[in-house]
Amino acid sequence: MKIVFFGSSKFAVESLRALLESRHEVICAITQPDREKGRGLHLGKTPVKIFAEEKGLKIYQPFRKDLKKEIDLLRSLDADMFVVVAYGLILPKEIINLPKLFCINLHASLLPAYRGAAPINWAIINNEKQTGVSIIKLSESMDAGPIISSKKIVIDKDDNAFALEEKLAHTGSKLLVDTINSIESGNYKLKEQDKAKVTFAPKLTRQSGSIDWNDKAENIYNLIRGCFGWPGAFTYYKGKLIKIIRSDWDKSRDPDYEPGQICSIQKEGIRVNAADATVVIKELQPEGKKIMSCAEFIAGHKLAKGDTFAISP
Repeated sequence: MKIVFFGSSKFAVESLRALLESRHEVICAITQPDREKGRGLHLGKTPVKIFAEEKGLKIYQPFRKDLKKEIDLLRSLDADMFVVVAYGLILPKEIINLPKLFCINLHASLLPAYRGAAPINWAIINNEKQTGVSIIKLSESMDAGPIISSKKIVIDKDDNAFALEEKLAHTGSKLLVDTINSIESGNYKLKEQDKAKVTFAPKLTRQSGSIDWNDKAENIYNLIRGCFGWPGAFTYYKGKLIKIIRSDWDKSRDPDYEPGQICSIQKEGIRVNAADATVVIKELQPEGKKIMSCAEFIAGHKLAKGDTFAISP
């Protein structure tokens, strides 16, 4: 099977690796343009581009100012199938209709749940106990095409967004190769998604990570896990932004303190009251500084019981 691979993020790399190790031919990788990054505004490559360069794979990056030129290029590749994994751009129907068979898309949720840009994050934030991957026949509507295959996995209690992404990338890459084999042999079925069960996972914004200490402790714990990496769950201490990197929670609560107030200070964790229980902060990152353990933070700051972690500066 001759395949053109569309992907950009770290999640997509495992799928590209699996395809290159399979018996199928990956003609080239299509990935997003290099973006300005860092204070020096140097052009940064996507993880897929970096990996494809290491493997000596031909790479194309979209030039949407001239869609006709892009379509002509893709048509000239004479591919049997386009495979889309965490590409980050919506393909127009003129491109979707180009391959001899069709386009397929690997999505990091059990569709029709969590359509959209951030299914991994929202599954954790919403305290789901399981999630998975789905492979669909690509359609013009976002993540709405008929399902070809899917596989469930358990979300462990301590999984953060990075850990769950790695699990799903590994599971999805195996399912992708198996599904392409099934399509090649004609041994597959298309199952329309149940519109009544559709939910969405919109792109996270910086503000998505803001911690509301008036929320339940378990919800805050899940927000910290789900926003790990970016945007990061954050609060304010004495007017300074602090990201909470790792935490835990328990059902105990000190009635002498309000939500957001520190009720216990120990090297193992700073205990902060939430609405119903206690969040235990294990690792944190003050603005402009490195990630530090709770013990390191305590050593450099004069914390006291009753000090407040706030929603705003």
